Order: sequence, then structure tokens, then C-alpha cells
Amino acid sequence: MKPDSHTPRPWHQAPFVAMAIGLAAQILFLINLARPTKPVFDETHYVPAANYLLTLGGPLNIEHPLLGKEIIALGILLFGDNSFGWRFFSTIAATAVVVGVFAIAWLLIGRVRPAAFAALFAILNFTVFIQARIAMLDGYMAAFTVTGIATLIWAMHAPPERILRRLALSGMLFGLAVGAKWAAIPFVAFAVLAIMFVPADDAPPLHRRRVTAVLLFGGVSLIAYFVTFAPAFFYARDPLTIGTLLPFQAIMYAQQTQPLPPHTYQSNWWTWPLDIRPIWYLYEPVDGAVRGILLVGNPAIMWGGLVAVAACIYAAVRDRARVAGMIAGLWIGAYLPWIIIPKKVGFFYYYYLPSIFLCLALAAAFDHFGKGRLRDADMWFAGLAATLFAYFYPILSAAALPSDQAFLNWMWFFSWR
Repeated sequence: MKPDSHTPRPWHQAPFVAMAIGLAAQILFLINLARPTKPVFDETHYVPAANYLLTLGGPLNIEHPLLGKEIIALGILLFGDNSFGWRFFSTIAATAVVVGVFAIAWLLIGRVRPAAFAALFAILNFTVFIQARIAMLDGYMAAFTVTGIATLIWAMHAPPERILRRLALSGMLFGLAVGAKWAAIPFVAFAVLAIMFVPADDAPPLHRRRVTAVLLFGGVSLIAYFVTFAPAFFYARDPLTIGTLLPFQAIMYAQQTQPLPPHTYQSNWWTWPLDIRPIWYLYEPVDGAVRGILLVGNPAIMWGGLVAVAACIYAAVRDRARVAGMIAGLWIGAYLPWIIIPKKVGFFYYYYLPSIFLCLALAAAFDHFGKGRLRDADMWFAGLAATLFAYFYPILSAAALPSDQAFLNWMWFFSWR
């Protein structure tokens, strides 16, 4: 996976830029993190499950693996059973997403500017900000998936003596992603395909070592995934055993595929890229004021990102820009499973991973086509995205609103209500 054929900036700039962006993101995510002080949306499921996990009383919320709830439980253990404790590690996960996006763009494109803009777009695309501030499983799944992809690309650039250890690290991250939520499973399969079939010219260390690499990657992934179930072996009631660990996976599958009743905020997969049906995580009087949290994508990034994906595909076909094609493939790979294997009831937050890869597509498209009069197009676009972020901030951050009808100020479409 060679970067595009432009002269890259000195490599030593990248870590400092990544750390600066990551620090800025972390500070932003932490501002008023404890607001609201009551559980929001699916926190009503995962916070009790995390608290119960701390008691090792027995299985609860068994339709999902344990890792996300274990991390929430760690936050409660460190900071107390309060809204800051529930959500703290979600901010760390979102910062990992932002830095991981920077790393993917840097490794593929080879320049700091598009990598920095990709990370900035991730911060400004409301989905990352909101998932950074709620105790849900999707944030952890995304963090491990994005960093797993970055580490896999890093492994492809490794000298021969280091490639296997980097692949092992990537395998561990992918295994932990699945341990947070099964939605990461397709990316494990995509990673295996990449290891098997990426051209030898793009990853010379893999040449003649592909079978070993796949076995190592897959083995470490499986081990990492099953290790996340360790606390369940110590339950006071219905503990797992070596003999019941695999059958328990079938129970989880049955739980996840059972019919669900209709939900107010359910939506179809084709509506997600268009930002048609967002989700009110909160809208009610709480902590002395009316407050709201609307899970909606930044319109500039969501809609502009679709144009960017098409532009990346066009660049891959017309100009043989393989990196642009790979980045478009990340979005397609994240979105396609929901089309092929749709759940009975879908929600906009299922689009979280694809919404992250839109940010990479935007950076790649601006980098490829941003020449001449379009040289500063990425900067102007970032300004538009930042303006929209500031405009929507009150209903992204649960800020106090002047009245119970204040939400109408942001309702661009009737379907957003």
C-alpha cells in the first residue's frame, strides 16, 4: 500500500500534528461531559449492565459481547457511578478514532495536510462528538476498528522483521473490536482478504508469508475476542466454562436476530447516508433546563462525503489512483453489510463507522482534485463544517435551551423531529 506519488513532508511532523489534534479533540469531548446527569438513550441498558458486571452477579444484556460494558465498568470503578464515570472512556475511544483517521490518511496518502483535514472532519462530523459523550458500545467498536485498520496499513509498510508483530497487534485490535460489538466482524474478513491479496509491490514483506500472516492475524484476533469473556467465568450465577463458551455465542446470535417491536426512531439503511432520520438521544427537562441531544450527521460532511466517495471512485478509475479507491472501499465496506444483511429494525447510529470513513474520503478527494483554484477548497469546506458544528452545538451537547419548542430552530426537515 504505497502512498500517492507526491513528495511527502518529513515523517517526523506527523506524530506531533496527530498528538495536537488528538489533544484538542479530547478537550472538546470532555467539556461538560457529565451533562446530563441522568442516563441517556441506550445508557439505560449498558450502565446497569456495567454496574452488574462489577458485582460478578451473573449474565445481563447477553445479546452483546462484554468488552464495551467492561470498559464502562472500569470508568465507574475509577470515577464513580455517575455520568462522568459512565462516559469518560467513550471520550478516549472517540479521540482514538480521530487519531486513527489521521494515521490511516497519513499512511495511505503520505502527507500531513490531508491527514490533518481527515481528522478535523472526523471531529466536526457530529456523530463522533456525540458518541464520544455517551456510554454506548459503538464508540469502542469504532475505536478498535479504526486503529486496527491503521495498524494493518502500518504493518504493510513494515520491514520484514517487524511485519508479523505489527500484524499481531492489528489482529488484537480487531479482536477487541468484535469483543465490543459484532458489527466489526466484516472488517476482520476484509483484513484477511487484504493480507491475502494486496499486491506484493505494495507490501513486499508479505510476499511468500501470506499464509503465516493470516494464521497469526486470525489466531490473535480470536484469542483477543475470547479473552474479553474472562469475567464471565467468575459469575456467581450461570458462570461460563470452556465447554459453554462457544454455545454461548449461539445464544448471543439468537438474541441479536430475534424480532424486535417497532421503535419511534427506527430507520431504513438507505436513509442513513442522506441524514434523513436522526435520533433524539435526549429531549426533556433535566438538570434544571430543557436539554436535547440529536444524533445527526454534519450535513456538509454527510452529503459532501457522498460526493467525495464518488470522486474517489472516479479518480481510481480515471487516474488509477489506488489510494483514493482504497479509501472509497472503506466506506463501501462499512456500509455494504447493512445492505446485504439488514437487521429487522435499523437505527441511524448503525451508520457510525461509515460516517467516519466519509471524512477520509473528503480528505482524499480534496487532496487529489484540490489543485489550481481548488487548492484551498479543503480549508473552505472545513470552515463550513465548523460553522455548522457551532450552529448545532446546543443540541449536540445537551446545552440549556430557552423553551420546550426551541428544537424547532434546528429542524431542517420534518423527519428530523
